[in-house]
Amino acid sequence: MKWLLVATVVTATALSDLLQALEMKRQGEIQDFRPSALGRLFTGLLRRRLLILAVACMAVSFFSFLKLLSIADLSFAVPATAATYILETFLAKIVLKEPVAWQRWLGATLVASGVLLLAL
Repeated sequence: MKWLLVATVVTATALSDLLQALEMKRQGEIQDFRPSALGRLFTGLLRRRLLILAVACMAVSFFSFLKLLSIADLSFAVPATAATYILETFLAKIVLKEPVAWQRWLGATLVASGVLLLAL
């Protein structure tokens, strides 16, 4: 059960972060910080379906993590859910077409090794 919850947290968190990144890249940099402009921006963001889905994924991740903490130690839950970094690195490279330097791949590999140690 705890590994199912870990998988749920990791998947929902990675999907949420990916959807947020996609929407904010579409939005572009915020240049106008006047209250009226921020109000229009906020209203426009509320109509973006992928951003709403990202928030829903965040909620799934949050409540799954709470459930995980109710059945597993914090010293297990936090490192195990760090697998999110691995999945997000792959998604950034594949979906967002971001350049990922070897140092980041090395970091993701080290995280994956730590999660593997938790599984043993």
